[in-house]
Amino acid sequence: MKTLNRMLVLLALLSLSATNSFSQKADTKAASGMIYKTGKPADWPKESDAVIAAPKSHRILLENENVQVLDVTVAPGETEPVHSHRWPSVLYIVAGADFIDRDGQGNVIFDTRQLKTPLQYPLTMWKDPEAPHSAENLSKTITLHLIRIEIKK
Repeated sequence: MKTLNRMLVLLALLSLSATNSFSQKADTKAASGMIYKTGKPADWPKESDAVIAAPKSHRILLENENVQVLDVTVAPGETEPVHSHRWPSVLYIVAGADFIDRDGQGNVIFDTRQLKTPLQYPLTMWKDPEAPHSAENLSKTITLHLIRIEIKK
């Protein structure tokens, strides 16, 4: 029941966070400067799914036929294993500092230090299915923490 209540609060916050949200398009640069790769999830190996490939940083809070809700944490100084997300999703980034996101080949696709203005947390954003990638938390003190609501249908 506690998890359900938290989810309802989170969904309410997400709907009220329009001023902090931005949208991405496949393989393009968004207004924030973030680039990420999408593609065909059917082409990605099943073992690259975030829950399988990066279980230390991706914990399922709720899953049914409609959604998969993940609690994602990357500790200070850590780099998560390469993984993918096969469904489009809403991300509610609760806390973070500088981080680097790399594609499956290790190429930098996003580095917060390159932004003209720092990201403001909390931050809500939309993402299409996300090709294999890996985030590195550059902070020595702040855990990167987000809730990812993956939309299955």
